[in-house]
Amino acid sequence: MSRIHDILKKAERDGGVHRTRALDADGSSTAAAVAEPPVTPAPSLPARHPGASAEAVPVSAEPLRSSSAQLDPRLVAAHGSQSFAAEQYRSLRTRVKSAENGRALRAVIITSPNKGDGKSLTAANLALTMAQEFQQRVLLVDADLRRPSIHRLFGITDAPGLSDVLMGGAAIDDALVAVPEHGLTILPSGAVPTHPAELLGSAAMRRVLDTLRTRFDRILIDMPPVAPLADVGIASPMADGILMIVRAGVTPRPAIERALSGLDMTKVLGLVLNDAGDTAAGYGYGRDGYTAG
Repeated sequence: MSRIHDILKKAERDGGVHRTRALDADGSSTAAAVAEPPVTPAPSLPARHPGASAEAVPVSAEPLRSSSAQLDPRLVAAHGSQSFAAEQYRSLRTRVKSAENGRALRAVIITSPNKGDGKSLTAANLALTMAQEFQQRVLLVDADLRRPSIHRLFGITDAPGLSDVLMGGAAIDDALVAVPEHGLTILPSGAVPTHPAELLGSAAMRRVLDTLRTRFDRILIDMPPVAPLADVGIASPMADGILMIVRAGVTPRPAIERALSGLDMTKVLGLVLNDAGDTAAGYGYGRDGYTAG
């Protein structure tokens, strides 16, 4: 619990956070902040038949699909790359890089304590920002197999995707979507499966991630909220780091503590404060409860 308290205290301390602004759907200003906790160091593919092993899948140089995506206006890292909001996402990117501290953070999970905290939007903007770095191969994975949204943010189809690959119904390169104008590759969610947690914790998931690690410098994995689901806890051993997205004045502190308590704290990189507004000086809560969606 001491590590959890350290993270929360750092987040609440004035000046101990770094703010990032984005736009809500209605055009209003949003802010995010990352609190840096102590970190302990610790391909063209042939079509495959259902049930085929992902283990033997060869690797190609580029994904087979590409898309001229119609991006959601809230993706400020793409629409306003010279804006202050985009600059703050670059600052968040720098914080993630500094958290490496001698260890590789190639695969990073983005999650939140509850639904409605803005995790998917943060993951998408951060992925776009990372893809702007010179010669960086960046992949955004929609591993929220219950309520996927990455495909909507980028205006692409959701299938074939991750779930189809894990169930043997699609090859990896059939599912990857290149967004060349932004230097980003996306692995959408695919069909919503009957048992998402079991898929995410499967040997197939580990093999897919191992294959993707050979092809990309950074993999951001958008996952469901921690509560009340088991998905993040099951998949987190396969990742190198975890970013927790919380919403200012909405996400209650007990929910954050519960979410953190179920995770490997050596992998938690920090808290990203979303929707803080212009007047937020640190990390605060206005009311208990959370928004749906």
